[in-house]
Amino acid sequence: MNKLQLFLTLRKHIKLSEKRSLTHGQNKAAKVIIGIGVAFILLYMLFIAVIMALIANATESPFTPSEFFYGVAPFFLAVDFFFRLIGQQTPAQLIKPYSLLPIPKYACVEMFVYSAALSPYNLAWLVITIPYAIMTILFSQGLAAALGLVISFQLLVTVNSQWYMLSRTLINQTVKWWAMPLAFYAVMFSPIYVCDFSAFFHFYAQLGAWFTAWNPIAFIAAIALLAGFIYTNKRVQYRLTYNENTGTENAKLKTVSEFRVFDRYGDTGEYLKLEVKSMMRNKNIRKSFLFATLFVAILSLVISFTDIYDSDSYKAFWVVYTFVLYGLTFISKIMSAEGNYIDGLMIHKENIMQLLKAKYYLYSVFLLFPLLLMLPTVFIGKYTLLMLLSMMAFTAGPIYCLLMQMAVYNRQTMPLNTKFISKGNVENNYFQLAATLISMFCPMLFISTMNSIFSDTTSYTVLLILGLAFIATHKLWIKNIYLRFMKRRYENMESFRATR
Repeated sequence: MNKLQLFLTLRKHIKLSEKRSLTHGQNKAAKVIIGIGVAFILLYMLFIAVIMALIANATESPFTPSEFFYGVAPFFLAVDFFFRLIGQQTPAQLIKPYSLLPIPKYACVEMFVYSAALSPYNLAWLVITIPYAIMTILFSQGLAAALGLVISFQLLVTVNSQWYMLSRTLINQTVKWWAMPLAFYAVMFSPIYVCDFSAFFHFYAQLGAWFTAWNPIAFIAAIALLAGFIYTNKRVQYRLTYNENTGTENAKLKTVSEFRVFDRYGDTGEYLKLEVKSMMRNKNIRKSFLFATLFVAILSLVISFTDIYDSDSYKAFWVVYTFVLYGLTFISKIMSAEGNYIDGLMIHKENIMQLLKAKYYLYSVFLLFPLLLMLPTVFIGKYTLLMLLSMMAFTAGPIYCLLMQMAVYNRQTMPLNTKFISKGNVENNYFQLAATLISMFCPMLFISTMNSIFSDTTSYTVLLILGLAFIATHKLWIKNIYLRFMKRRYENMESFRATR
């Protein structure tokens, strides 16, 4: 089988994998929600293209439309990287089924890397570049210049996809690699804080002039950068998947506390112990906890000590996101880790009920961490204590209630230690994605709507009352989740076993 045939075969397998998934039937309704969301995002991108084109045509400045576009292009690339972090997985997570086939050792990794570079997601940015080029460049600078902008930015988006793949692969290994993308974007935006935004804009606007003029050095440099990332990704991902597949990582014995402080809480206390020990002993869960904690700390400090997110639109989203991050990291995947030992949990009837309560209590306590980190905003008068308490209560109430519904619908086992080669590591649960997006954006829309009608104090008071109502009734809706789970227990258990 030559490389082209292998590439086409793997692409076909990727398309068929979702139809063969045990969650395919339950995904249909959620896919409609996701489709509507994607359509809304594309429409929003088209709106951005039109607004930028109107600004570029109306502004009397020394910048051509192509230079104007590239002056703000770094922001587009940063947003592209951020949204890939939310939903795009690395191709090495699909390697295991092919690792023992009689094909060259790099073949599968290489083909999956190429597949990621040709992902349809990369084409989404054409919704901005094509309308912008038609409205601003085509009739003023000509067809060649318009094609130069569209093709060059698409090339940069493809480079960005490979940069994301390398970053996420290394970040999955250890939290220390977060320093690499943070340092990269600090350097990218350095002209702003070293000089000013005008210097930043002038610096990147020159790229637009080079690309629309089809400067060979600019295109050769971009293609060379893409080739370098592809080569690096092939080497790094092959090494990591090979090490995991052959078990070359060293295992270390660890001493874990008995956590007797939880004994007073009976059966729920035993599951609290299980949750805490699972975070300490299992590599993937421990890393997820460290990543979430680090991101909450960084975001809280940025909000507290800078004025970057002081506008009303940013304020609502980022404060909600700071509180909801632990829920998005853990509760949205509830029962997925337990799929590794679901048969043991089903021995006693009430085990799942106590487990759900333990998870809710533990992750509600975690909300105290962002609250404490955000207190400086109260002391300096940026936010009010009512705002922070209402955000925390709303997260522990309606948002956690929504995310914990995934205990019924999550049917795919999450690996506890292996990251790249595990059978159930690639998720295609659209209900989970829909719940995540709703948890991220609906609170912001709700707060913005309330603030437009009522005063801030009234809005956050309503938010606090809603949160406290859900917290006070948590035993009722957790019991409802438990009963629905038990009705589907045999179907879910079969799926958990099949995806181990």
